Amino acid sequence: MRNLQILIVEDESLVAKDIVNMVRGLGYTVMDIVSTGEEAIAKVEKSPPDIVLMDIVLKGEVDGIEAAKRIWESFSIPVVYLTAYADEATLQRAKVTEPFGYILKPFDERELQTTIEMAYYKAQMDKKLREREEWLSTVLRSIGDGVIAADKDGRVTFMNALAERLTGWSQSEAIEKPINGIFQIPAEVHHPSLEQAPLVTENFMTTRDGDRIPIEQSVSPIRGGKKETLGSVFIFRDIRGRKKSENEIRESWIRLQKALAGTVQAMGLTIEMRDPYTAGHQRRVSKLSCAIAAEMGLESSRIDGVRMAGDIHDIGKIYVPAEILSKPGQLSQIEFSIIRTHSQVGFDILKNIEFPWPIAQIIYQHHERLDGSGYPNNLLGEAILLEARIIAVADVVEAMSSHRPYRPAHGIDKALDEVDRNRKRLYDPDIVDICLRLFREKKFSLD
Repeated sequence: MRNLQILIVEDESLVAKDIVNMVRGLGYTVMDIVSTGEEAIAKVEKSPPDIVLMDIVLKGEVDGIEAAKRIWESFSIPVVYLTAYADEATLQRAKVTEPFGYILKPFDERELQTTIEMAYYKAQMDKKLREREEWLSTVLRSIGDGVIAADKDGRVTFMNALAERLTGWSQSEAIEKPINGIFQIPAEVHHPSLEQAPLVTENFMTTRDGDRIPIEQSVSPIRGGKKETLGSVFIFRDIRGRKKSENEIRESWIRLQKALAGTVQAMGLTIEMRDPYTAGHQRRVSKLSCAIAAEMGLESSRIDGVRMAGDIHDIGKIYVPAEILSKPGQLSQIEFSIIRTHSQVGFDILKNIEFPWPIAQIIYQHHERLDGSGYPNNLLGEAILLEARIIAVADVVEAMSSHRPYRPAHGIDKALDEVDRNRKRLYDPDIVDICLRLFREKKFSLD
């Protein structure tokens, strides 16, 4: 049993003497005996006891109930009433002060001891709870996110300082208001289940002044002892700065893409100016390659890479003398060997440029064939990039169906027959099938 320090407030000396003897007999220490509410408050302020035993009817202007109320509110000292009064009016007044015990006179030592011990224990638990609440409140008010707590009906029970600043509502104004009156929240996050992880979403919050602020928000349930949902905690942050940065990055990326596309077009035009007979060849190969890639279900960013590689797949021909490119009639073996170098030259030109896609490698491989009979490295099957295999088919189809100085155009039908006849051996069969379907079923045109 603890040696508790007890203040006795009793205005009848004989009764006070009996209480003192009983308290000391139980092993507690009597700090002092006072007879008025005013004296009790002053004594507690000067030297706080562990517990106050308080009579209700006292001399002076402050009775026991009023004194108990001030002592608990100002000093958090538990008060036990010792009184002969149990009428309804007295009980109602006493209940409002949340007493830690109410003993009717006369009482015995066992009843007094039990009440004192329970009162002290309850007061200590209340103190710990208040400390935890104060600690939690301090943490929530100081963190860098807005925090709003709501009960199970979605009504606000707490707001931290940042939430007040962002919403324009003070906690005192927002308490008991529906949380969606503070800012709009998707319906599915109003009442999160106990099992689900906190749902993080981006949303717009409308402030009290009508401003719309982009926020990132998450919501978690407040769980009771029986795992019932008692409410929810909403955590949100202002992401205006992040959104501004994202927009700047996006705009910068778009400008870069446009500059890159313009550079690639300039490269393509440079080749076409040196080889007028193949004018438009690269653009048409690019068009067909992109159509094939789209039919294959490639993501849009990868199709962009196919388009760019197609637009400049013959850039290496800048190394080939113009008289060879425009020579009428059959090419000699030496001349053909020079033309075959364009894949390597194209790779050498582009290999040090950091494209978002493997453009240099695609161009390097677009004349490779599945069976290893292509050039410049005799690659086999899957060793050839998918984008290079797509451009290989499109390149053959476009080249055979178009006019060249050394031969007339073979036409689209013969071009399609060529890739169909050599599917699996030279060309990727899936790519060939899609190419055939584009022309024969979907009426695709190179023009």
